[in-house]
Amino acid sequence: MKTTFEREMENPGFKEAFDREYEQFVLSEILCQAMEENRVSVRGLADKAHVSAGFIQGIRSGKAKNITLGKLAPVLDALGYRMEIVKHSTPAN
Repeated sequence: MKTTFEREMENPGFKEAFDREYEQFVLSEILCQAMEENRVSVRGLADKAHVSAGFIQGIRSGKAKNITLGKLAPVLDALGYRMEIVKHSTPAN
């Protein structure tokens, strides 16, 4: 017997929306944890990464849309992180 979640994930529209929102949630959580570990404020991180405080706050809240690598990379670098591209076991269609 499938769970409600399993049945919903069979719907391509639901799965796409879930995956997109989950990635935003994970990015938000990583950013918040890294900021706490580095004891840096939104303004402090923005200054260090040369981006706006609104950009940082948008990521933290999960409301930032269309985040570019050019803006995200310096934020992660300022926190001592880097991005990696990892191939999925099954390609997204």
